Amino acid sequence: MTSPRLAEIFKTLELDPALVTGGDLSVISPIDGTDIGTVQRDSAAGTDAKIAAAVKAFEHWRQVPAPRRGELVRRYGDLLRRYKEPLGALVTLECGKILEEGKGEVQEMIDICDFAVGLSRQLYGLTIQSERPGHHMRETWQPLGPVGVISAFNFPVAVWAWNTAIALVCGDPVIWKPSEKTPITALVCDALLQRAIADFGADAPAGLSCVLVGERDTGEQLTGDSRVPLISATGSCRMGRQVGPKVAERFGRCLLELGGNNAIIVTDSADLDLAVPAIVFGAVGTAGQRCTSTRRIIVHESLKETLVARLKKAYAQIRIGDPLDGDTLVGPLIDGAAFEGMARAIEAARGEGGHVTGGERVRTDTHPGAYYVTPAIAEMPEQTPSMLEETFAPLLYVIGYTDLDEAIALHNGVPQGLSSAIFTTDMREAERFVSATGSDCGIANVNIGTSGAEIGGAFGGEKETGGGRESGSDSWRAYMRRQTSTVNYSHDLPLAQGIKFDLG
Repeated sequence: MTSPRLAEIFKTLELDPALVTGGDLSVISPIDGTDIGTVQRDSAAGTDAKIAAAVKAFEHWRQVPAPRRGELVRRYGDLLRRYKEPLGALVTLECGKILEEGKGEVQEMIDICDFAVGLSRQLYGLTIQSERPGHHMRETWQPLGPVGVISAFNFPVAVWAWNTAIALVCGDPVIWKPSEKTPITALVCDALLQRAIADFGADAPAGLSCVLVGERDTGEQLTGDSRVPLISATGSCRMGRQVGPKVAERFGRCLLELGGNNAIIVTDSADLDLAVPAIVFGAVGTAGQRCTSTRRIIVHESLKETLVARLKKAYAQIRIGDPLDGDTLVGPLIDGAAFEGMARAIEAARGEGGHVTGGERVRTDTHPGAYYVTPAIAEMPEQTPSMLEETFAPLLYVIGYTDLDEAIALHNGVPQGLSSAIFTTDMREAERFVSATGSDCGIANVNIGTSGAEIGGAFGGEKETGGGRESGSDSWRAYMRRQTSTVNYSHDLPLAQGIKFDLG
């Protein structure tokens, strides 16, 4: 039995609701805490069969010319354009982000498809000058094999699309293990891709894309399988500590996108008309459940009181409610565990001398099974131990600084290194922040916030964020294997480095 909202979305998507009925895993919408459908978990044997099918598909798909592979991705992008509205609503229904963000996530899928189509004609190698006469050296990139994608609940479709669009044009099948909290969006995205595959014709083999529905044991089976040369995993640092060694043990590759503890430095020359809305969206967008959410503000002491007052005024105007309502700006947390984590972090901040505004649970009378909260601001006396941990909720810490060296040291003084920003009108400060002695994050912005990255750049971070890169730039290289070849077209056999080996 599907919920009325889900049934209407499936009707618009022209999909059979049987896809999400009769299974053994209930899916709960964070909007109201009710079941919206049931999906069938994959058994260990079923998981093995899907991996085997992907291995078989690779044997064929790697031989299809890359521009032709790009044509499949183009067709998928066209389907996403056609169904952007209902798919965006499904994202909202299942993970709780507001409708604008749900549709924006689908737009990311469309954008990465466009990028990948162009990339399919640009998987460039190198021609290298040989030191030996009559020889050519080349570096080429070859398809790698089945790619395992493990995604998190907060971006239930975009992260998979970043990986899948690139992997497909690189010649790799994809095996997707979505979060057990958001499997419906995964099944729908795969169903639409299967529609594009069917329309594509015989060049696209069976097993090119599949979804594994399950929990931790399913993910462990995928990461431990040596037939899957690359695991791209998005989640917490704790998850990465488990996935990374397991894949390394079998000498597989890992592309890790883990936690963030993202800060914005607000200098004494900052334009607060830019800084305030950027901070607010970064801190409360997706109810603070983005890996790029703004967690810390490091503000010059001369502006601290003014900035905090303006933030509190902006927070008072935030409309919290049903994320499918177009007027809502902040929807619910994903579940009760997320709320409990936020409550513990607030308690710790107060215990460290912080003054906390907000953080209360709301709408309990109308939505007792859901977890809506007021975004919180914690004014801290210094960068305390609790601030070194990522809280996946709308909790924003504020501390002051007096000189830029101190600010950068505070900024970099956390284990994570994903996204960062500085607001300044001083060119020297801006350039210092994005220099080798500035931000140590994978993303460093000037006069824009920490969240909302475009697909054209490589996305990822350093330190405990995992070091992986997805999406744009040259991230495609992670999905291929590098091969150096030397061709001798002469009648002689000179050795490199001038070595003589004369058999007489």
